[in-house]
Amino acid sequence: MSETGNIRELKDVLEVALLTSHQPLSLDDMLRLFGERMERATLRMLLDELKQDWAERTMELVQVASGYRFQAREKYTTYLMRLHPEKQVKYSRAVIETLAIIAYRQPVTRGDIEEIRGVAVNPNVMRQLQERDWVDVVGQREVPGRPSLYATTKHFLNDFNLRSLEELPPMEAFVKADA
Repeated sequence: MSETGNIRELKDVLEVALLTSHQPLSLDDMLRLFGERMERATLRMLLDELKQDWAERTMELVQVASGYRFQAREKYTTYLMRLHPEKQVKYSRAVIETLAIIAYRQPVTRGDIEEIRGVAVNPNVMRQLQERDWVDVVGQREVPGRPSLYATTKHFLNDFNLRSLEELPPMEAFVKADA
């Protein structure tokens, strides 16, 4: 087989794996597809080529915190929502504020959150964020009472199409949007 044909076949394997996966695939996952006989640099080159191949299509290859996935381009979401209408989840102001505090200041304790918000944190708020798998306990602060420390998860980054916390908008933009 020619090298060009071989590259096409490798891209086809990557493409079908990414299209059929229910979750993002990490580089290690994709390397396992090829029995780990591929260099990471080659895999990244193939992913870049796949991204280019799909540049003018309805779906796009994106990198999120836990790997790569194909997703519909944003301009098609209105149509897709008609096909699979989901009840829009409305989050309370307390949930949104608490999530923002955790995302920007992590790791934080409930006490830290209460100090910033100026009100007690309802246990249901923390439960909702943990059930959504956006927040998790990552340790305990070494002070009397050893309160739990909360931080965001990879699932949070994936759901918000972020590769890392550095991609969060600046805190100033968040505060201005609230004003």
